[in-house]
Amino acid sequence: MHQKTEAAMKYNEMSHFSHPHKLKFEYSEFPFKCDGCKEVGIGSRYKCSICDYDLHLHCAIPSPSIFHPFYTKCSFQFLNRPPGDSPRYCNACEKDVTGFVYHCKSCGFDLHPCCAKLPMVLDDGDIKLYLYRKVSSACHRCGRKGRSWSYRSNCKKYNLHVACVREMLVESWHEIYVGRGKGRKLETRIPSLKNTLQTTHNKKSRGKVKKCCEMAGIAVQVVISAVLGDPTALIAGVIGSLMSHS
Repeated sequence: MHQKTEAAMKYNEMSHFSHPHKLKFEYSEFPFKCDGCKEVGIGSRYKCSICDYDLHLHCAIPSPSIFHPFYTKCSFQFLNRPPGDSPRYCNACEKDVTGFVYHCKSCGFDLHPCCAKLPMVLDDGDIKLYLYRKVSSACHRCGRKGRSWSYRSNCKKYNLHVACVREMLVESWHEIYVGRGKGRKLETRIPSLKNTLQTTHNKKSRGKVKKCCEMAGIAVQVVISAVLGDPTALIAGVIGSLMSHS
């Protein structure tokens, strides 16, 4: 079992400073919106059964302060709201910071809790992806170089910006909840791989093309599950199942 899930199982029920009711640990195969960082999540979470309040594991059990290998001179402090009045964005995924955040006072950098805890290596048995602050190769999603943090495969064929993964999720879940009140419905559509990856297959056999697409698909699934705050979601087959129905 993943170390993070093991830790969560030790706290099957907990109190949290951000909410008046007890929160219980559960594993959901449906996407949810974290009420701490305001970002999408899936898989492991802490949930209030009374008023539908949800938290990522990283938001429910935050570290008071963290250091990140990408910013060796920075010390990030956990805050329950962005500092100051100016709009802020996450240095990992480039998306707005509107809730819980890790903030470095000396340099002004900000990281979403899930971005701050992104694994440096993702490995599902078929493919390994390594987290980089910047890579020189083009992203399979947008075709651009540089930009935000990226996951690149060990074979260096697949590269995905963390920012692009966020955009894929926003495109599909621009409104996470549809409807109003208690009858609201959770939107569960995961971005389809069709027309998503900018790859070329000139002079390649159909078999190699199929294998390339399959491996690229695995890369997307691995990164999406990590960005959503629970890499174990991929192992459980959740992401792949939802993607196949999109």
